[in-house]
Amino acid sequence: MEFQKVKIAVRNRIATITIANPPANALNRQTLEELNKMIERVAEDDKIRVIILTGEGKFFIAGADIKEFTTIESSQQGEELSKYGQSLFTQIEQLSKPVIAMINGACLGGGLELAMACHVRVAAYSAKIGLPELNLGLIPGYGGTQRLARLTNREKAIELILSSDIIDGEEAYLMGLVSKVVALEELEATVTSLAEKITAKSLLTVRAALSAVERGCVEGQEKGLQREAELFGKLFESKDTKEGIQAFIEKRRPIFKDQ
Repeated sequence: MEFQKVKIAVRNRIATITIANPPANALNRQTLEELNKMIERVAEDDKIRVIILTGEGKFFIAGADIKEFTTIESSQQGEELSKYGQSLFTQIEQLSKPVIAMINGACLGGGLELAMACHVRVAAYSAKIGLPELNLGLIPGYGGTQRLARLTNREKAIELILSSDIIDGEEAYLMGLVSKVVALEELEATVTSLAEKITAKSLLTVRAALSAVERGCVEGQEKGLQREAELFGKLFESKDTKEGIQAFIEKRRPIFKDQ
């Protein structure tokens, strides 16, 4: 597949996927389809350990392509579009490789819904973040009503959705929507540093941690605890766990081989 709206750069086992659909990196159907294919590609590439997702230029993603909405003529078409976006973002959320959203600018509507599907979000102080769909006579359709409430709380999610207020990176950090907020000029270095820390870990443990957290989020704490115990036990049979424990005892850095 030829990619026109999505770019990729790979360095040191880190893949940076950039949405490049000027002027505001809107998520039209073509961009969603290209992102879907790109995610499938990096998911299957064993050389890639961490994925960074960002937008080209001054925007992260400023939402959907509103002009494209004028072609929707029935509730069925609207529902199909919503389910396509939901499916793609759930696929990202459930990847066994961590995905970091590097929020460099406007992160609105579908852009925020995509960022919320990532495992970690790091934003610039100057970022503009929100779900303004009600201003269009719509509601968030790519999982925003669910993930915002889960990542913050029910009351704050309802307030942001109903008001369509736009917040900056610092406010997003204070409410727990992003894990870090930094100056724009420090954003790339901060995200890269985090990605490099993750690539130094055993792939087995990274996958196990993501799986345990996801199980608890989707199926509740009891199921999550069961999954955690199961994976915790299995790791003791791995060479990497033995290496990690031995390295700790010997006061040296572990050398993991993903085995």
